[in-house]
Formats: sequence, C-alpha cells, structure tokens
Amino acid sequence: MTEASLGTTESLCPVCLKRLPARRTAEGDDVYLEKLCPEHGAFRTIIWRGPPSFPSWVGPAKQPSRPRSPTEATRGCPFDCGLCPGHRQDTCCVLLEVTRRCNLACPFCFAASCKEDSDPDRTVIEGWYRSLLSRGGPYNIQLSGGEPTVREDLPDLIALGRSLGYGFIQLNTNGIRLAEDVRYVKSLKEAGLGCVFLQFDGTSDAVYERMRGAALLEAKTAAIAHCAEQHLGVILVPTVVPGVNSEDLGKIIEYAAQRAPTVRGVHFQPVSYFGRYPRVPSDGDRITLPEVMSGIERQTGGRIKASQLRPPSAENAHCSFQAHFVLGSDGEFRQPMCPTGSGCCEVKVSEREGEAERGTQAGCCAPRVVAEEASRARQYVARRWTFPGGDGPRGAEPDGVTKTDSLDAFLEQVERGSFCISGMAFQDVWNIDLERLRDCFLHVAGDGGRVIPFCAHNLTDALRRPLHRPGA
Repeated sequence: MTEASLGTTESLCPVCLKRLPARRTAEGDDVYLEKLCPEHGAFRTIIWRGPPSFPSWVGPAKQPSRPRSPTEATRGCPFDCGLCPGHRQDTCCVLLEVTRRCNLACPFCFAASCKEDSDPDRTVIEGWYRSLLSRGGPYNIQLSGGEPTVREDLPDLIALGRSLGYGFIQLNTNGIRLAEDVRYVKSLKEAGLGCVFLQFDGTSDAVYERMRGAALLEAKTAAIAHCAEQHLGVILVPTVVPGVNSEDLGKIIEYAAQRAPTVRGVHFQPVSYFGRYPRVPSDGDRITLPEVMSGIERQTGGRIKASQLRPPSAENAHCSFQAHFVLGSDGEFRQPMCPTGSGCCEVKVSEREGEAERGTQAGCCAPRVVAEEASRARQYVARRWTFPGGDGPRGAEPDGVTKTDSLDAFLEQVERGSFCISGMAFQDVWNIDLERLRDCFLHVAGDGGRVIPFCAHNLTDALRRPLHRPGA
C-alpha cells in the first residue's frame, strides 16, 4: 500500500525520553506516528484507524489562548510544563490528586496507585485552590487520585473549594464507597459536589475482573442508585481495551440511558499505556477514536451515528469527539432543535443515498475561532454533567417534536433530557505528539503552583518511570 506523509511534529523516545522529530504517515485510512532515536532505534505506532480520515477531522484553525502566568522555558516541551509560553490553550479542568492510595489494584491504572502512601494535607490542597485562582481561575475541578473516597475529609475538601469560589467540582471515583454508604454520598452532595465521574468499564463482571481485578458491576449499580437518591449527576467513564470491552460500547450507552437523568452521559477513554499496565503495547493493543466512533454506531444499531460525533472546539481535534443528545421518552437519541427557528441550538444530520452526512451548527452552539473555547468548555461541562433542576419532562416527545413555543420551556426540556456522549484519547510515550500536547486544556495541579498537561503529568517511559509525577 502506498504511504503518504501527513506532516511532521515532535515526539519522545520511549526509552530515554529524548525529544525527537517525528512524522505522521498514512496507509489508506490508517495513520502512524514514526520517530527515530539515534540511541534506541525506530518506533512506529498506530494513532488513527479508519474513517473519518485523519485530515478531515480537523476544523478551522483556533486562535491560541496562551497561559496567563507562564513558567520559564529552558528545556522545551514537555519538560518545562508549568505552563510554558509555548502552550496554546487555557485551562478547562484541573485535576487535584488528593491521594495516591486506592482500595483497588487495577491492572490498568494511569496513576499507578497503591495501598499505602501519605496524602497531601488540607493546607497543601488549599494552596492549590488559591494558586489556581491567581492563575486565572476558578476553573472546573476534578478531585482525583488514587481513589479520593479513601480520604475521610473529602467532603471538607469539596466545601473548601466551593467556599473559595469554585462553582463546579467533580469526583473521579471507582464508586465502591458510594455503593457502600448513601450517607457518605449525601455528605458529598451537601458539601457542594457537582458530578461523579464514575469508572465504568462494562456491563458484566467478566470485564471488571480482567480490568480491575474484582467483580464490581453490582457496586457500580448501587453507586448510581445512591447518587440518584441525592440528585447527584453521574458520567460513566469506560477505559476501552481492545478484546476486553470494545464490544460493550453499545450496552454501556444503553445502560446509561436507562438510568438518565441521573446518568448524564458516557465519556469513553481509549486505553493509554502509562502508569500501570500489563505489558508493552503493540498496535493490536490499541483502539483509536474512529474505531470507538464506528463501534458506537454499529453497536447501537445506528441509533447513534458516527457522523453525529464531532471534533472538539477547544482542545486539539485529534484528542476527542463529542455529541449532545436529548433522550426521548421512546428511548431514542435526538439532537436538539431550537423552537425559535433562530438556529441557535440546531444540529441537522441528513441521510443522502444511505450515507449519513455531518450537518452544521450555527449561532450560539457553533465552534468559533476565538481564544475563549476553554471557558465555553468549562461552562458546557458544568451545565450538562450536573443533575438537572426542576420537575419538567424528561426529554423530547416520542415523535421528536418539542411541544412548546417557549424558549425557556424548551431549554428546561433539553436540560432534563440532556445526554452527552464523548471520548478522549490520552497520549502515552509511544504515541505522544507534542503538537497535540500544546493544545491540551486538561491540567493537573503540581508543586510550586504549576499546572501540567494531563498526558505530560502521567507520562512514563518504557520502564514505567515518570516524567513529572512525584518521585520522578
């Protein structure tokens, strides 16, 4: 097959982490990242399989939104993260790693969490909150780890953030403690928690036993039920591993939809190989964004089409996909149509000659070439991932027509039935593209007031030695 060049970038050697020139090459619809280390040889990794084509997924150029308090650049990307002046995107969400401890020992763990470790104390965490305010916050916050619920003072840490002005705080959790103690869930809600980002890899215990080392489906279901009691929104977060749960995508979406409006959507994460993982990956161990998108269409019987899943407007286009639906009372997924006729919420998907054709967005929902995309992303997540207010209808009527001539009533209806499907492909040392990294808007709070792009913070070399994590 003829090989075509899709441009050059920079990457890292998986062995020594030296910055290297790299190129993207295409064989049909498959795209590879290639690089050569003078000391450790050549590396070639799949980064995109199948349609839509890699070039077609890129939208209009974005105007950079540079860091407001950049760190000094001396060694270059990704070694000066803090953020350095070369970074091109403002912060959307910041992870605060409030513990490295965990009540599981998953074979796949980006944090390489452990049973015993010391936690940052309240003073350190308050320092992170205040430092982020000085850098341009408040941003959206995700309390992460490890497993944050092993901390007895987690409700206090949430209340602290809310008291300092953070309007949206979410919890990244495996859900075990939420399943065990509804009073604990209530304490999190009362402290000001906005959303639970729930590890949810599949709809059978066989999946959890392979990926997490334990049968956990019953606990996941109980955790969601307890969140429903407390009107606490949940996003299901599957790590997608080929041959393990890659054929469970449609069932996960159906499981989520049956538990709406508590479950606000599904956020798929193709497996990345950093932290702890079973073995050095081959291309067969990877699943790419277009494979996830086509899998969603196939496994939902076309109820959700790949053409409805769109590139992001803030981060690098090749990092993610997203779509916003309204769940109808008939269980169908519909993209909302604004009743005013202004087009401000309109997304049209037409069928021509049996092939779905991506429509256009106009008005207030349209992607824009401006410097505030991260701010809009923060607002979108905070609005769509929290439990809906009010007692209005769950979603659109069975025929998909909104039965109201009031924009306020329409928006309430959309809020109640809102259901998001998204995916984000994190980078590891084999497939890292520094052009993508410079567009990252998901950051981790570090020592000395630094914020570090998520993929850089979690990056480990071929021997699992970290680049930025404590202990590097």
